[in-house]
Amino acid sequence: MVDVEFRVVSDRREGLLLALGQAVIASGFTLLRQRMAGGSDGVVVLTMLVRGPQVHLLGLEECLGTHPLVRSFEATRPHGTPERVEAPPEAADILSPTRTNTLPSLADSRRIEALLPQLAHDYPNIFVPLLALERELTADQREPALRYIGQRVGKWVYKRDFALGGQLALGDSVRHIALPALRQIVQAEMHRDALHVSNSPFCHRGGHGACCHFLRGMLGGLLGAPHGTDGLRVVETHCRNAGAEICIFEFHA
Repeated sequence: MVDVEFRVVSDRREGLLLALGQAVIASGFTLLRQRMAGGSDGVVVLTMLVRGPQVHLLGLEECLGTHPLVRSFEATRPHGTPERVEAPPEAADILSPTRTNTLPSLADSRRIEALLPQLAHDYPNIFVPLLALERELTADQREPALRYIGQRVGKWVYKRDFALGGQLALGDSVRHIALPALRQIVQAEMHRDALHVSNSPFCHRGGHGACCHFLRGMLGGLLGAPHGTDGLRVVETHCRNAGAEICIFEFHA
């Protein structure tokens, strides 16, 4: 395995990290960390540290060099980079499924279990590998697999950030747990007892109907801990993928 740092110059910020992150993953590499900054002349500079097999490095460099969003790039081998990037200690909870979080039999279980510590390490920058996985899942795998991953991430975030709080009513839990947690990764607001998300990255990626399965699973994982997973239902009543202006999530205990 080899670690390489790419410094990419582009004229466009919007969608740059997602597009190049997908190219990195498609080449068999893992995105370890990234940083984006604006240049003095209006261009965007994206720095990505990636890890992957040496044999695929030339293919990744060719992919980046011919990508329509890339004006130019440099590749360097960082000194002193550890051979393996471990997930932080508090990520241990994300690695152990519980009785109420069982992996769907249709999904690629080995790949999903390998993805979870990467999500914990990179959180809240998690959408590049999630969207890459979503694209490769079949239609019948997509919802159960992404909901499962979301539940595992939600339980982990709850234990990491909110478990020391007191017992709250469901509406207060949505406001004081689900809303701030969701705001780490998407644009979210609370209206009455529902959460509104304006920029879910899972919309308009093909197919029909509500598609924010990961977010629904994450909300269930966040709120199921204090309220009982079996007794809480998270329903996506509106979705931009189905023609709505925003995605709306409602909660029923």
